[in-house]
Amino acid sequence: MSQPSSTYSGVSVALHWIIAFLALGQIGLMMISDEVSGSERGYWMMLHKSGGMLILALTVARLFWRFREPWKPLPVNMRRWERIAARVTHIGFYVVMVGMPLTGWAAVSAAGSGFDFYGLFPTPLLPVEGGRDTARALFAVHDKSAKVFYALTALHVAAALKHQFIDRDNELRKMLPFLPDRGHVDHRGPHGAP
Repeated sequence: MSQPSSTYSGVSVALHWIIAFLALGQIGLMMISDEVSGSERGYWMMLHKSGGMLILALTVARLFWRFREPWKPLPVNMRRWERIAARVTHIGFYVVMVGMPLTGWAAVSAAGSGFDFYGLFPTPLLPVEGGRDTARALFAVHDKSAKVFYALTALHVAAALKHQFIDRDNELRKMLPFLPDRGHVDHRGPHGAP
């Protein structure tokens, strides 16, 4: 019987890295927009808002793909708290990658300030009322979500580096298939079940 692949499919890998680079790019776009004003700021904010919409669409696609390709089993030598932390971090990313764009979209909708998706076509506004007060409250949630994203990213990167350089298992290879295979790593559950 053939063993299941230890790496994710090309679709999962591509979605993971595209979303990751777009999310990091969002930080740069906000930093630039904070340094400029007027129509120039409007341009960079349009790119930021469009990026958020793209991240939202790709994250929803990734969630649907997740049902087709479930999580790979974790190495059996991982401690219970590491397994819990891994799953909580992954679920947290999904919540933030859906919630952050949605709160931003809802905030601009409440303020009535529409935007064109990468300058190509108008993005529809959500049916959110309340004007600037509601927009401010939603932007506050949006900003707090960004802080959660930073924390999750730091945890995720630290765990990936630990797996690669301390545990020396094949965990990082799941999303970077070009890394050399370190040989057989037991991915069975605690009682031998996958």
